[in-house]
Amino acid sequence: MAVIDTTTVAGGKGNVLSRSVQNIIAQFNAWNDARITRSALSRLSDRELEDIGLSRAEIDTITG
Repeated sequence: MAVIDTTTVAGGKGNVLSRSVQNIIAQFNAWNDARITRSALSRLSDRELEDIGLSRAEIDTITG
């Protein structure tokens, strides 16, 4: 996961843009984390999924 350190200045239009960019980055990071998790779980066998209390049908539900 990528980490971005940003500095915002109080007041002004820069804050709105900065928050918008931060929101887009946060949404992208959440989507990417879910994608990676979904991929890792999909590579497990049915037996391995059962060992951790999941079924193959639940993968999209828990990562979506």
